[in-house]
Amino acid sequence: MIDQANCTQRVKDAALALGFDAVGIARVEPLTEAYQHYEEWIARGYHGAMGYMERNGESRRDVTAIVPGARSVIVVARNYYTPHAHPQGAVGKIARYAWGDDYHVVLPPMLDALCDQVKGICEGAETRRYTDTGPVLEKEWAVRAGLGWMGKNGNIIRRDIGSWFFLGVIITTAELEADEPMDDYCGTCTACLDACPTKAIVEPMVVDATKCISYWTIESKADVDIPLHIVDNLDGWVFGCDVCQDVCPWNRFQTPSSEARFQPRDGVTVLSPSDLVDLQPARFIERFRHSPLKRPKLEGLKRNAKALLNSEQRTENSE
Repeated sequence: MIDQANCTQRVKDAALALGFDAVGIARVEPLTEAYQHYEEWIARGYHGAMGYMERNGESRRDVTAIVPGARSVIVVARNYYTPHAHPQGAVGKIARYAWGDDYHVVLPPMLDALCDQVKGICEGAETRRYTDTGPVLEKEWAVRAGLGWMGKNGNIIRRDIGSWFFLGVIITTAELEADEPMDDYCGTCTACLDACPTKAIVEPMVVDATKCISYWTIESKADVDIPLHIVDNLDGWVFGCDVCQDVCPWNRFQTPSSEARFQPRDGVTVLSPSDLVDLQPARFIERFRHSPLKRPKLEGLKRNAKALLNSEQRTENSE
């Protein structure tokens, strides 16, 4: 007879031994209420031009559409915080998660190794892993697995390492013991809502991507101009935005990541907008190999840089 408690503990031990900073487990069940909220978010147009979010609804609602017979969802966290900061008043700031190697390069081999461990521990188990690459409501599963709580900025937060971490999810047919969800410790704090430069957090836990700096500098297509009301509030960001995490009180408990590949490449946390405008394709490929900064492509980065330069010019003209 399979000792469920023993199997569960061995899976968790394996996750931590592989380098993950936290692990939790949720019981598989349809995410009926969460998916309803997701559909409402889509209906409001808060996903912007990210049309892929409208597809594969059944898989988002019920992971057994992905792995038939799934019984458990294993959720892991990998801390990416490194003790560096942008220079005061910097223009051309890069979001912290993109200072080093792309987590899509770092996490998949770790998740594959954990899948192998699960199959070895739970004989006959099937697995499928994701890290922000498929139709899975990862944050909802993280909450259900007790990995953290959903912050008002839409990020998962833990009391020990704050919110500076990536999520990985493994859907499996192994029947493991589920963890209890964590209490919400945001309380009455509204620091993230108050600090958002573009007021993209329209209500607690609801982010309108069409107002978000990260959406416009990372996800929007390069041939789409950034709206003027966003340009005027870029706050120096050329790729992503960390404001809502920077002001979160729980990030006082941030701890340095043990992953060297998340350190800033060559110590760089800021890119010169002028240099980006003149960047050539060959140098772009060389400089940003295995970097999240490849996401908007060269033309997207140039578009962002020009927007920053225009913003500076408009500020100077208004003074």
